[in-house]
Amino acid sequence: MDDASASDRRGEGRAPIELKVEYKRQNAFFADYTRNISRGGTFIRTTRPLPIGTEFVFKLYVPKLDEPLRLIGEVSWVVTEGEAVDGSREPGMGIRFTYREGASKDEVERTVERLMVDSLGHRLYAKLMDTRGG
Repeated sequence: MDDASASDRRGEGRAPIELKVEYKRQNAFFADYTRNISRGGTFIRTTRPLPIGTEFVFKLYVPKLDEPLRLIGEVSWVVTEGEAVDGSREPGMGIRFTYREGASKDEVERTVERLMVDSLGHRLYAKLMDTRGG
């Protein structure tokens, strides 16, 4: 998928923030890193992407938090190693955050927003969000 298509899939501006992510797949644990994040999702760099449509629980390690965020996400799109061979993209998977009843979507969005502001600064964050219409 090209980058324009990737941008169309995103409803929110994204910040290029690398955070540790841990998740379990079958009987194995994996530790990977994000490439970017928004209030609605993240891209996890990995050479072992989960199938599109897979819902899974993962831990997102955020600086300044004593405990990692425990999130639920659904794989929305994948870049395989073969698709990334030209070097224009990284292999991995685009994740849309999902929430169960009673889960605090607002709390997660506020945490991600603070993370983006801390990383980008208020001005750049405001410009990014204005550019994305949100």
